Amino acid sequence: MSDYPAILESENLTGEERATLLRLARQALEEGVRGRPLTRLKLSKFPARLRQPGATFVTLTIAGQLRGCIGSLEPKIPLVEDVREHAVAAALDDYRFPQVHPEELPYIHIEISRLTTPQQLDYQDPEDLLRRLRPGVDGVVIKDGMRRATFLPQVWEKVPEPDIFLSMLCQKMGASGDLWRRKKLEVFVYRVEEIHES
Repeated sequence: MSDYPAILESENLTGEERATLLRLARQALEEGVRGRPLTRLKLSKFPARLRQPGATFVTLTIAGQLRGCIGSLEPKIPLVEDVREHAVAAALDDYRFPQVHPEELPYIHIEISRLTTPQQLDYQDPEDLLRRLRPGVDGVVIKDGMRRATFLPQVWEKVPEPDIFLSMLCQKMGASGDLWRRKKLEVFVYRVEEIHES
């Protein structure tokens, strides 16, 4: 099992706070894709938890197919601004996809993943690492020198086997898929609170 505390239910956002983040993400997406400047926010209008620094990933899909996903692992700016920034970046700056066009906007589904602070996972060897990961629960960050990559917990739905999960994560980092077996990497785990448009 991973040696870090589970997220407490009380730490989850309220339904109203979640709706606010989705509304802001949608507004920023529409403005960014249409080439308009983002509406200036008055932070004092938002609840305290939405004003605090937060780390999120924003995932865009069309009919269940990934259309863009960008985020951050460390909280640096207010949560409301973090969500807006990544909604626009997922649409325009994900190098894996062409930029989202305005005509696609009605078909885009937004998902926000609000991250807990990544915690380093202590493990002895590759087999121990496999035992300590929690499929479907852990978001995973691997780091090798200056290179790093992450998969959100949602990736386990498509890649449920921990060994394949780690191999694909190494490849995402730009390394060979078996690097995690040959070298002890820095590994961090985190949880997410998933926030979906209905």
